[in-house]
Amino acid sequence: MMMNTAHILTLADAYKAALGLEDKTVSSRVFDDSKKLTAIRTGSDLTVSRFNAAIRWFDENWPEDAEWPEGVLRPITPDRFDNEAVAS
Repeated sequence: MMMNTAHILTLADAYKAALGLEDKTVSSRVFDDSKKLTAIRTGSDLTVSRFNAAIRWFDENWPEDAEWPEGVLRPITPDRFDNEAVAS
């Protein structure tokens, strides 16, 4: 699966819904820029490094009681990999 900015927006929307936040708050947390998500929504792009950093940020800060959005690959971290391997 090829990941793109639509996946970042899916994560942002699910994250803000789970925590009841505004777009600019999520944008500030993820990108240290309150206008970046709006820019992405209107067609702006991301560098690969900013995209990867955003995916990592969401992974590390995802609310425990919220489901990771379907259709968005989640990074495999050592602790999650070990837990999934044990559960199998």
